[in-house]
Parts: sequence; C-alpha cells; structure tokens
Amino acid sequence: YKLGLTGEAFKNAVDFLVKLYKAYDALDASLLEINPMLKTSDDKIIALDAKLEIEDNGLSVRHKDLEKMRDIREEEPLETEAREAGLSYVKLDGNVGCMVNGAGLAMATMDIIKLAGGWPANFLDVGGGANVERIAKAFQILLKDPNVKVILVNIFGGIVQCDRVANGILQAYKQIGHIPVPMVVRLQGTNADLAAQILKDSGLPIIPAVELWEAAQKVQAALQQVA
Repeated sequence: YKLGLTGEAFKNAVDFLVKLYKAYDALDASLLEINPMLKTSDDKIIALDAKLEIEDNGLSVRHKDLEKMRDIREEEPLETEAREAGLSYVKLDGNVGCMVNGAGLAMATMDIIKLAGGWPANFLDVGGGANVERIAKAFQILLKDPNVKVILVNIFGGIVQCDRVANGILQAYKQIGHIPVPMVVRLQGTNADLAAQILKDSGLPIIPAVELWEAAQKVQAALQQVA
C-alpha cells in the first residue's frame, strides 16, 4: 500500500509479488531480489533486474538443471573452494577465523566472539565428520583470508570423538607446516580430557580453553597481542 499503487497497477503488483514468492519457494532460494521494479505508463509491473541465490542442497539435489547455469565468477572464491571440499563456509568481514561443528554451535560461537569484543571473519561448519583432511582444508581456507588474526576451533564431540579431532588438528598442523596466527582450541564432549592431554603433549603453540566464554576471552587477549 505504501507504494502508492492503485487500480490496475495495484492488481498487477499483487500478482507479481505472489508469483515472486512462489518462485522463491519452488526454487529453494535463499535470496530472490528484484531491483529495480518498474511500473510502466500502462500499469504493468516489470522486473528490470534480479538476483537469485539458491540453497546449495536444493541446487545439487532438486535443481541440477539450474546448477549448470552457476557462474562461480560471481561468488566469493573461498566460499566456492569450501563448497567443493564439502565445508559450509560463509566469509564475513571480521578478524577471528572460526572452525566449528554444527550450525547452531557456529552461530553461538560467532555471537560470543562479538560479545567478547572480537569480530567473526567467517561461518565455518566442518560437520560431524571432522577428519584430518577436512580440518586441514578448513585451516587452509581460514588462512587464505588476510583479515584473520586469530583462529578459534570450537568442537563439540558428539558424533565425532574429541581425541580424534585433537589428532586431526595436530596432523593438519603438521601437514600445513605452519599456522602463523594464534589458535585457541576448545574441545568438549566425548573423550575431552584425552583430547586436552593430546594437545598439551604436542608441544604446539595451541591455546586451550574449556568454557566457551573462556575461549572467547582468550581470543580477545590474542587479538590485543597481535594488534
């Protein structure tokens, strides 16, 4: 109503918006943006330009025909690299690289980093199968972002055991050769005590944490040291 449309233009706009929503739903879209939208002199509603983003799972499973039209030149290169490696990654503008398993825990981790005074550089969910290869690839992607000054690894050992993740971190560390930024690691859940001992005995410059708030505070302290 605030568009000020009346009569035939109003009816056409309603029809346009209903079709827009149906397309959004049918395509499993995460974004369907029309900008600009034009009203002609004869009251027709026309989309002059559009931006469509389709959720990755929907694209690969239900819309393979549309996947052929994907133009990776329009996408963030690190997000493309992560997707090809089976990692869920979204690049942000912060300075704390996050490696987490589980979307909910990842969101909570990002929130508490911000609360402690930091700024998340990404959303990165390595999933339940946090093996050496996935962890190493996740580190490589995080380190390709020049804005990352500290890395926070926050893993809950439910499906995957913490000692397995700890060994994965050590192997990934050796595989990469050198991680040039401070790294805070919080591993909680199954075999958490064993994981903590593995990290301690490794001799690597890993900053351990038990509580999430403790981890966020240690991240902030590391940021202040590298500033």
